[in-house]
Amino acid sequence: MDSVTLYTDEIDDLEDAAKELFSQAEGFDFKEHSLGILMVEDETDYTGLYGLLSERWKFPIIGCTAMAMLLGTEGYCGSGISLLIMSADDCSFAAGVTGIINQDNYREELAKLYRSLSDSLEGGEKLAVTYGCPVMEETHVSGDDVDRAISDAAGKDIPVFGGLASDGFNFTRSRVFFNGKEVKNGQVLALVSGNIRPKYVCVNSVKNLANFSYEVTKSDSNQVFRLGDSTFLEAMNKAGFTTDKTDVMGDYILTPFVTSIPKEDGDHVEAARVLSFLNHNNDSGVFLGSMPEGSLLRIGFINRDDVQESVRQAFEDIRQEMDKEDYEYHTLLCSTCAARFLALASNTRAEAEACKSSLPEGFSLLGLYAYGEFCPVKGEKKERDYNMFHNFTFAILAL
Repeated sequence: MDSVTLYTDEIDDLEDAAKELFSQAEGFDFKEHSLGILMVEDETDYTGLYGLLSERWKFPIIGCTAMAMLLGTEGYCGSGISLLIMSADDCSFAAGVTGIINQDNYREELAKLYRSLSDSLEGGEKLAVTYGCPVMEETHVSGDDVDRAISDAAGKDIPVFGGLASDGFNFTRSRVFFNGKEVKNGQVLALVSGNIRPKYVCVNSVKNLANFSYEVTKSDSNQVFRLGDSTFLEAMNKAGFTTDKTDVMGDYILTPFVTSIPKEDGDHVEAARVLSFLNHNNDSGVFLGSMPEGSLLRIGFINRDDVQESVRQAFEDIRQEMDKEDYEYHTLLCSTCAARFLALASNTRAEAEACKSSLPEGFSLLGLYAYGEFCPVKGEKKERDYNMFHNFTFAILAL
């Protein structure tokens, strides 16, 4: 599979933006099948942009809004339009998007979309790439629920990779895209079949834990009602945390809640979670990912050194994974947590520069600062991979 990354900082004059992207793609050898993955800042008129791109490019394009992007050619991009095009004769792509999903319909919507895409592919799918929107209300669907629904729809072990759309930390303008459609609180999905051997790495940037430890005694998916003998809000108040607001994602985005997620085979996977909002009617807290009953909930810290070290570790690990295969890799996709961006403080380009300096020669790279990451990881006990939703990680996929 060949690939190319394109970028323009123009979002006001879409005709100029499209011309610049077309110009950068000149000389790229488009094969029989192609897929575009597009990241744009939240003020971009995506529908208008796609209308121009689709006049020349007939392949499917998926993507989402991003507060910032990472490119192998440009490094850090705090604004603009980024596009990765993958193309191959021996691979097939199928892509689509749900409508607005909620707690009542997400399983059916994702299963229906998955089946339609799988049926349209030449050969069985080997990878799912997905982007969605963050949890900002109780009706919204958590990352774990999305991940589980896609895995269940597959009915087999295939890796699920991607992230949650982000915006400029206003938490209200995240959207996902598929061709001419843009959906708020939807999920975009692409399946890939054929000659691919996907490799993936997910590195946690939470190294230090605070003196805060409670058992989750009552929860429902991503909503926690009780910690130990206290309500969630009571436990937070005892620890001196802010609880007087409803939408608290911005307040807690640098405060990872760390827990262990049980798997059906008895294994566990450690995960960090972002607290999204507080329900003062029932004293509960709602997270971007699941918080299972019986798990231990702790609070951690992230810092600049841990962020930079995790990037170096991720690239070292993905190189080792690629070296295991007699296969020529060309493409890297990455999703990195928006909290890591904040942890870099004034040195906002440090992570992107670490990516750029670590990028193997001849590779294309596209990444985004996400409000959550989808990437398989190994369990604590068994030597197998589990599809998982994460926060506070650097996740990377090689194709």
